[in-house]
Amino acid sequence: MTGKTVGACLCRAVRFEISGEFEAFYLCHCSRCRKDSGSAHGANLFSAKARLSWLSGQERIKSYQLPGTRHTKSFCSECGSALPREPMTGAMLVVPAGSLDSAIDIRPTAHICCESRAGWDADLESVPKMDGLPG
Repeated sequence: MTGKTVGACLCRAVRFEISGEFEAFYLCHCSRCRKDSGSAHGANLFSAKARLSWLSGQERIKSYQLPGTRHTKSFCSECGSALPREPMTGAMLVVPAGSLDSAIDIRPTAHICCESRAGWDADLESVPKMDGLPG
């Protein structure tokens, strides 16, 4: 990724722009990221240098930090979509990959926290694929 990348929540009320490059893209299988995403894993981009600018809807952003941990989730209070997390001093910018509208050229760096992987999240290559919704 070079230049600027844009994204938004599902209802499009919150919009943002990222200036700079992502250094890593992790697919995290920990139980916290599975709860956050409602899926097999969280898919988050990380950068120590990129900058986040909110273009609209900043008043709709809510954040939740799991007590006693560094685990934080930011989301739109209207539609619930995951949003980038404002980095604390010295922390990385974390951007949910699914929140981006722009194409990115970074591929996932690694699957992480695989010891926490859901039992049903194995051999998924053998599951039938459909281009649209079922029947």
